[in-house]
Amino acid sequence: MQILEHPNENGFVVFVLGVLFVLSIYHFLLYFQHKDRSYLLYSLYTSLIFIGHLRDPQDEFISVLVEPFIDIIKHIDLEITWAYNMLYFIFAFTFLDLKSFSVNWHKFIFRSIYLLFLICVLFEVIYLITDDPKVFHYGHLSFVLCLSIIGFISYIPLFQIKNPLKYYIIVGSTFLFGSSLVATFIYQLNLAPEGSQINYSIFYIGVILENILFSLGLGHKQKLILKEKNESRERLIVQLEENERLRLKIHEQFEEDVASLSKQAEDKKVEALKAKYDKELTDLKMASLRSQMNPHFIFNSLNSIKLYIINNEKENAVYYLNKFSKLIRKILATTREKEISLADEIETMELYLNIENIRFNNEIEFLFTIDEKLPLDTIKFPALILQPFIENAIWHGLSSKKKNMKVDIIVDYAEQSHVKITITDNGIGRAKSLEIKKNRLHKKESLGIKLTEERLFNFSKDYENNYDLKFIDLHDENGTPKGTSVILNVPLK
Repeated sequence: MQILEHPNENGFVVFVLGVLFVLSIYHFLLYFQHKDRSYLLYSLYTSLIFIGHLRDPQDEFISVLVEPFIDIIKHIDLEITWAYNMLYFIFAFTFLDLKSFSVNWHKFIFRSIYLLFLICVLFEVIYLITDDPKVFHYGHLSFVLCLSIIGFISYIPLFQIKNPLKYYIIVGSTFLFGSSLVATFIYQLNLAPEGSQINYSIFYIGVILENILFSLGLGHKQKLILKEKNESRERLIVQLEENERLRLKIHEQFEEDVASLSKQAEDKKVEALKAKYDKELTDLKMASLRSQMNPHFIFNSLNSIKLYIINNEKENAVYYLNKFSKLIRKILATTREKEISLADEIETMELYLNIENIRFNNEIEFLFTIDEKLPLDTIKFPALILQPFIENAIWHGLSSKKKNMKVDIIVDYAEQSHVKITITDNGIGRAKSLEIKKNRLHKKESLGIKLTEERLFNFSKDYENNYDLKFIDLHDENGTPKGTSVILNVPLK
């Protein structure tokens, strides 16, 4: 009881300051580890309380340590009190991520705090001009009144938020408010023994309890974030395993169908079946390549969309998730059809470019220029035939660039007998790309273009004219590579 009655003399306030100092340093270091702004705001909050009460202890160590700065601390004592009270609101609602719950409440509370800050600055300026101590008296009364109103209103969204972390703020603030109320009650009614400062001790106990709860809340928040990351990773692994099982099942069914057809074949149909099997083999290679690409492509795309969700960019997450699901549906649909309309092929490529562009932070500018006279819905086209060329343009041409990345796709007639597709990128060129590929430790043979040419060859068998494929290296006036252009002529008749 003697310690509580004389906290400034018997070391209790030194203990409180020690707790605040340790919490400030500890959470300041955690900010650099987790990059969560809540840790930095909490560290600033406890630091300001620590500085504001440095002049309270009367023991030799603290008194001697603070003596050179005591006049400065006393001079800005009221400003420090204003600052950590306003910072308390900013920390609490940043910690609870109020913006994700209600944008309107977030704007109201934070704009109220900013307005209160401007009022404090205004009283400070008036005091510097007039040098009248009454200015601070009226300023403090105005601050307490405004802060109390904001505090009572803030409890409305605080209780409405569906976040278990809110109870740390509610209970912690209740401890501080209760201790402040009891301390004020004892002081105003003169209930403490003469010379006793037990009201200060009660307030200090409230400060310690509040800060312990806030520290536990920050730890709980980090635990929830880690749990969410682990659950997302587990769901993704399960989805990838399911995709792999589906791929193997389709592959086994296809092999069974081929075996069944070969057993039923008659001698007079051997040549016809051989041509048919050659074409189906090419389609099987394409399906196999696509099934190998899908898990990696799906994993990276979902990871990019997941970042939008983690960063609370809901509109981007929903926008790209819709495009991603539509692209997957179209890819699955093409596995059942060897030919689709040119309109469907263009739409699928637009979706593919949109999804791939996420991983480049949407830095790639792509443009489709289509001849209005082309009957896109009636022109038959090999499914996903353009994807390998666009993929090469992105990952071999543009991926080594940092900015100004472009892909232009032009679709028009070629002498009325062919449809002409030109895919042009402003990348590093094929020679530089080949040089980079040779220097890689892990070299992977690319089969995409070779399989695409086999599919085009088989597709053209049903038409009078053949396909034509050209790769053109683009150079500027100084002979420096400035990209690659792919020209593909697909027969119409």
